[in-house]
Amino acid sequence: MSTVAAPIESADDEVMYPNMLLSQLIFRYDNLKSIDLIKSNEIKITILSLIEQNDMVYIYEKLASKYDWIVDQQLVDQAKLKISTQLKVLADKQEEIVKNSGDIELLDIISNKGKYFARVGDWINAIACYDEIIAKPKAGSGRKIDAYFGKTRIALFNSDISLVKSLLADTTKLIESGGDWDRRNKLKVYEAMYSMLVRDIKKSAVLLESGIATFSSTEICSYAQFMFYAIVTNVLTLTRSELKKKLIDNAHVISVLVEAPKLQLLIDSLYACNYKQFMRCLLDLQVELKEDRYLGPHIAHIMREFRVLAFSQFLEAYKSVLLSSMADAFGITVSLLDGELSHFIAAGRLNAKIDKVGDLVETTRSDKRNTQYQDVIKKGDALLNQIQQLVRVIDQ
Repeated sequence: MSTVAAPIESADDEVMYPNMLLSQLIFRYDNLKSIDLIKSNEIKITILSLIEQNDMVYIYEKLASKYDWIVDQQLVDQAKLKISTQLKVLADKQEEIVKNSGDIELLDIISNKGKYFARVGDWINAIACYDEIIAKPKAGSGRKIDAYFGKTRIALFNSDISLVKSLLADTTKLIESGGDWDRRNKLKVYEAMYSMLVRDIKKSAVLLESGIATFSSTEICSYAQFMFYAIVTNVLTLTRSELKKKLIDNAHVISVLVEAPKLQLLIDSLYACNYKQFMRCLLDLQVELKEDRYLGPHIAHIMREFRVLAFSQFLEAYKSVLLSSMADAFGITVSLLDGELSHFIAAGRLNAKIDKVGDLVETTRSDKRNTQYQDVIKKGDALLNQIQQLVRVIDQ
């Protein structure tokens, strides 16, 4: 495992299809191809190796077209021959099952065909197989849920956010009417991945934390990757007291952090208020997050929220503090800190004000009761206006 992020699994690990490792590698390649030729070529070699091992010819053709790769026609021809042969085997089995076996065996072979199509990247036929299972009256709820999961993996692989959202809604309805404990836990992982894609960090943190002790969705990511996501999102969203309870003292997290010293340092430095070390940890974390397909697209937002978190936690301990002292605590220049604080204060993210003459940062404690009172008054006025408008309409 990486010292910061969870590693990409090897091609030999047992996976369900589509292989989510490949989608992660494609994302990394896409980000690095124009800035780091050596590393991007290494990733390309791994991508091609996975494609060849699993006959992913349809994915290969799309990538070759997108990135102007020279097409290895021998690889394409060999893969298509293997696919044709395997599909003939599956078709013969299905024909025999229709003649001599029952519904369960037929559903099994349709499921196997769907998985095979997903393996080689034939999304249309894979989804067609899963839809056929869902439409079968005699298919149990568990088998239908698995078919929805299969379709959702394809949508996640392709980052089709609207389709993922729709499929998760359908899966949730089915699980609520008859899903078992294991599939309910799997659904949380799928929902967490979707939440990260759409930058709902708070929801993903809750879902990931709830699945730490029950994770079994290795078809989506490895346990190491899952824990990386769980730790990063929860460090960003938990209060200091919750951080200790849910992460620092969690036996599952402790066992993972043994192999991830930089993640350990990230958590410990924030909890121990060692802000200079915490800022250094953020630099290391940023490098890893940029290469992740779920969190990478939101890197600017995530880094900003980490800084807001650290600044806010620091200022909670003071009524006022020298700007230069705070800059020293964070290991950054006064001018940089001034710019950061000014931006966050103007945006309403920090309850403070800067006295540049006195070189001070003064905290402004919000009156929670008064804020709630003003909110009630504001909502009450809005409600009265709506009632008056309704009365006028009725009188007319």
